Amino acid sequence: MSVNPSDSEQGWNTDSHQDFYRYYEEQSRGDSTWQRFATIQATLLRLIDRPGAALDVADVGCGAGTQARLWAARGHRVVGADINAALIALARSRAHDDALEISFEVASATALPWADQSIDLCIAPELLEHVANWQACLSEFVRILRPGGALYLSTSNKLCPIQEEFTLPFYSWYPGPLKRHYEHLALTTRPDLAGHATYPAVNWFTYYGLRSHLARQQMRCLDRFDLINLSEHGRCVGLAVKLIRALAPLRFCAHVATPYTMLLGFKANS
Repeated sequence: MSVNPSDSEQGWNTDSHQDFYRYYEEQSRGDSTWQRFATIQATLLRLIDRPGAALDVADVGCGAGTQARLWAARGHRVVGADINAALIALARSRAHDDALEISFEVASATALPWADQSIDLCIAPELLEHVANWQACLSEFVRILRPGGALYLSTSNKLCPIQEEFTLPFYSWYPGPLKRHYEHLALTTRPDLAGHATYPAVNWFTYYGLRSHLARQQMRCLDRFDLINLSEHGRCVGLAVKLIRALAPLRFCAHVATPYTMLLGFKANS
């Protein structure tokens, strides 16, 4: 079990700018956030296909704990981790107010505080882009999963010009050196460029690259189009999704048109 930051880290800053905290405090309790997480939950439960089972769920990068509370309210056993101490304190307070037993810990995603093969579902929303050593994050996610366990993550998409990490147009398409320049500004003289984030986005991914990386760790992956429930959509949408699934060039173009990368991976059974 990992309990310390990885060798590449010299420790981490658990503080946050007041504007950053206020934004997530407000955003995390909005109806739209709750509905978005409820939709994700319904999708994952459908694809995991373990009806009635109480799952061990890890919410990594849990922030104020909204998604963790949603799962706990459904009777699942939930743990959460985030590097932001103030948001973890808020998550604990809200769980207490809702009479939910959730263990929230201040921890790095590169050194999760949970045992090997102890988790059925690991959820890591909008996290991977903020951690320089993203490979260590993925290794940690796989480590804590039981055989047959599932990993859901959403992160930046370098194929799509639309993004919310920096207040700059077409930032996803900027060359690496220019991105590094703006990252430096976000950490020094222009924190407003990245919403005053202590750890602004430093990584930009494609589904294809993440799938290849996780395949080497015995993970089978689905993308956002595989996750769509056709029975919930009309005939035209259903036909479009079927074509995207069937034609690789069309699937690639569809990824270019979607701002975030979304992935659901399943760990091989031993």
